[in-house]
Amino acid sequence: MNYYAHPSSIIDENVNIGKGTKIWHFSHIMSASKLGKDCNIGQNVVISPEVILGNNVKVQNNVSIYTGVVCEDDVFLGPSMVFTNVMNPRSAVNRRSEYQRTLVKKGASIGANATIVCGNVIGSYAFIGAGAVVTKEVPDFALVVGNPAKQIGWVSEYGHRLHFDKKGLGVCMESGQEYRLEKNRVKRIK
Repeated sequence: MNYYAHPSSIIDENVNIGKGTKIWHFSHIMSASKLGKDCNIGQNVVISPEVILGNNVKVQNNVSIYTGVVCEDDVFLGPSMVFTNVMNPRSAVNRRSEYQRTLVKKGASIGANATIVCGNVIGSYAFIGAGAVVTKEVPDFALVVGNPAKQIGWVSEYGHRLHFDKKGLGVCMESGQEYRLEKNRVKRIK
């Protein structure tokens, strides 16, 4: 075994867990899920069947990741944030065949207590503020907050707010990386 699992965690059969991954107290990793290398799965986390987590994904305490969710490398899922996987759930109606896919792209961060309504794509390096309710696609590098979530700006790969000059150029205050804003999309250029 090349990963760590706390003795109180439950790991079903047919699970693929990458080297260096840590699974903490009272977490349950269900069958046919795949966790990449160097992930950190906090306390009381449930990872449902067929969920895919890339490398270096950080899942904080009390998060349930339901079937249909795919997180690429370097994603951060804040404490008690929520995914859904069915648009109109009913206890008396079996909708397992209707699970929708939710993709969280590389480097995105989702804040504490945020809710991600299923079927949406969270763009690369997007930043979802604490408590936000995401009901539609979020572009790469977007900063969204509120209920329903609205975009209020752009962030760098390091998570700092970007400010753009008249030519559409912005610089990350921490890394010095350069970005271009063009046609309401942001790309890193240096």
